[in-house]
Amino acid sequence: MATAREIMTKDPVICDVSDSAVDIARRMERENIGAVIVCNPDERLQGMVTDRDLAILVVGKERDPAGTTAGDLVDGREVVTIGADDDLTLAVRTMKESAVRRLPVIDGDRVVGIISQADLALHADETMVGELVEVISGAPDNTGRG
Repeated sequence: MATAREIMTKDPVICDVSDSAVDIARRMERENIGAVIVCNPDERLQGMVTDRDLAILVVGKERDPAGTTAGDLVDGREVVTIGADDDLTLAVRTMKESAVRRLPVIDGDRVVGIISQADLALHADETMVGELVEVISGAPDNTGRG
């Protein structure tokens, strides 16, 4: 079976923990993406911010988008990842168990890519992908914040 490295999107969009929600939203719009990976100044993974996070945790909570940072949005949330040399079975299992649509791919302590549900749909067994979509679609909110 293929590894994460073989199907991942290389050079994912990464933002700094100090980037504002406004900057993140503009970057998502410019890049036509729904998530950015958040790293600290030492390039260590801190989490991920999705368009849903911006809608619920910023707009829905009436927070100041210019004053809310990526670090504020990922603070206290578990970071779920996959190793670059892990196989797709583990990627699917991890996504199902954590009810996430995207996984940062790490090699050692560095982010090297990202795997999305769409990547798996193109490369994994149809049954595995079907189960993944079913589990994620039926999962409750997993932001940890309601």
